[in-house]
Amino acid sequence: MTDLTALFTDLVRLETRLYNVLDARLKAEHDLPLGQFEFLRFISANGTSRVFDLARAMAITVGATSKAVDRLESAGRVRRTANPDDRRSSLVDLTPLGEQALAAAAPTVEAELNTWVGSVLPAGVLDQLATSLSMLRQRAEADPRTDRREVFKT
Repeated sequence: MTDLTALFTDLVRLETRLYNVLDARLKAEHDLPLGQFEFLRFISANGTSRVFDLARAMAITVGATSKAVDRLESAGRVRRTANPDDRRSSLVDLTPLGEQALAAAAPTVEAELNTWVGSVLPAGVLDQLATSLSMLRQRAEADPRTDRREVFKT
């Protein structure tokens, strides 16, 4: 029987170490923290996004998301505009500078992930891992208990 606590520990430690190495390389080579890369990648894939949508996708608070968008906006990588349908929220788009930063950084991320994951696991195992993690993530995202706003409600 699989020790689920050990599996959890392995997942968390692996994620932490991969995040650290990717973040350090992106900062050194592209002056782009991994967290900002993830925001740029989400906006690129999904188009104009509300701050709330970014917060949900990144599993962080709206306040933390707003601060991250502030940093991206200050760097000229995104543009924030008022939401015409809801004046309480704002919409975020990539700027040409943001598109350029993402295009330059994406191959670096892929190369680093290939070093740590893609070149280590056989293709079939990697495919199964990707499918399994996606399934677990979808389940977690569908459960309101995993939403930061819900965790501390009594």
